[in-house]
Amino acid sequence: MNGTNCSDPSAEFQYHLFPAVYILALVVGLPGNVAAFLVFIRTSPRTAFSVYISNLALADILILCTLPLRIHYHLHRNHWVFGDFTCLVTGTLYFSNIYLSICFMTCICLDRYMATVHPHPYLKLQSPRLSLGVSALLWATAGAAALVFILMGPLEIGDASLGHRCFESFARTEWEKRLGPFSIVSLLFSLVPTLVLLVCYTLVARRVARIKVRQARKAVRVIHTILLITALCFLPNHVVYLLHLLQRLDVIQSCSARHAIYRARRVTMALVTLNTCLDPVLYYMTTSHFRWDRLKRSWLWGMVNRSRGVYSITGQRE
Repeated sequence: MNGTNCSDPSAEFQYHLFPAVYILALVVGLPGNVAAFLVFIRTSPRTAFSVYISNLALADILILCTLPLRIHYHLHRNHWVFGDFTCLVTGTLYFSNIYLSICFMTCICLDRYMATVHPHPYLKLQSPRLSLGVSALLWATAGAAALVFILMGPLEIGDASLGHRCFESFARTEWEKRLGPFSIVSLLFSLVPTLVLLVCYTLVARRVARIKVRQARKAVRVIHTILLITALCFLPNHVVYLLHLLQRLDVIQSCSARHAIYRARRVTMALVTLNTCLDPVLYYMTTSHFRWDRLKRSWLWGMVNRSRGVYSITGQRE
């Protein structure tokens, strides 16, 4: 492990954990995010809130599209068969869109805070052009970083005996020339918005809660829901990733600590994917214009009935 005398850690549970979580994310998260994306891009009039929500849903959809390959990878005991380029592209998309999700949730919280606590300045800033510009800037930044990472070529595996691994077990040289700098930048890129969400918006929610109007209550629901998603999915991943980075830099050298970090990294990487399942809850809880009742009656309910094969007494499908 990274040049130490530590033996390779055992984490057999990952071959069951990752496929189970990824399948759950596809079954629950994909329909919810696709429905949200289609609804919010058709919202009229378009608002900053709908722009950020639709971009969050799009980021989730892109993450979910990479999961079938990851499911195959873990079911075959971390053996990648789809080629180095596919590994590089899907892995880069997966991680870059996780960071985009954090940024868009921060934008949503800021939008709700401004709309409720500072409504007059917000009326001047609520033009969808500003939110579209912010969204385009975030996508461009993530896209440029991903493109640079991909153009640097395939990732070198540290131990050839491990087989065809994908986005793990990197050689020391990869950390020195590529992964180390990218890891530090991406950690800061995601940790700062997360700390803003967890610290600042806890205080914001208290202030907003004192405003006894319907708009304020909705803003509190938005902030509380995003805080919950961040605390459950993103914060554990950032903390463990920081420890993982420290061990890769040989700051942490204890073998027992390295083994614990490796196993914790497996768990937090699975948890961060569950964000795609919880985001549709955010759409449902915080938006009155989202026609969930009609959606449940027409599409989701019909899909459940078809999957169960529900028939009436006369033999006709209900």
